[in-house]
Amino acid sequence: MTRDEIIAKGVEAALKLAETETWSAITLAAIAEEAGLNLRDFHLHADKDVLSAAVERSFDAGMSEGSFDKAESARTRLFDVIMMRFETMEEVRDGAMSFLRWRDRSLDGLGLRVKNRAATAKWALTCAGLDGASAVPRGVQITALAWAIAQAERAWRQETSADLSRTMAALDAELIKLEERMEWLSARGKRKAKTDADQ
Repeated sequence: MTRDEIIAKGVEAALKLAETETWSAITLAAIAEEAGLNLRDFHLHADKDVLSAAVERSFDAGMSEGSFDKAESARTRLFDVIMMRFETMEEVRDGAMSFLRWRDRSLDGLGLRVKNRAATAKWALTCAGLDGASAVPRGVQITALAWAIAQAERAWRQETSADLSRTMAALDAELIKLEERMEWLSARGKRKAKTDADQ
């Protein structure tokens, strides 16, 4: 079994255990048992910290499952792939909620949150076919999209509808605001470039 396979099985098992336990209370030995593996299988491959860091990457993988229509707007493409992420999270809601509570309330978790939000935004742009050249600096795109995803996540945590209507509404509203900001920044950049060229 490869390292990636061990980590994937470990994450799946940890999220299952987290349905009834707090994330911080779960041990690697319990994860190994739930995954049907021996503790030694994780040696040199993954400890609890590695598995915690891999959880949101497993959610991000959900965005890779779809395809996009190039004729669709950037906002529509982003909406579609990001909602795939929330659908992936919804499949393991109780475990995911336990993980998110730990992530947002512990020092180790807060460090992961900052790192993972940027990684999620980057992958969303890639899955939506928006990782090419842009008039807006890449760092600005990533930071703005990470914020939008974070606001949608807050809605998902309060979701009561099976069709994720609260989450969809929040994400759509954030992406509309993001689109407006990016258009403004793009126009500003073009005006500056024209002014510089005229000088």
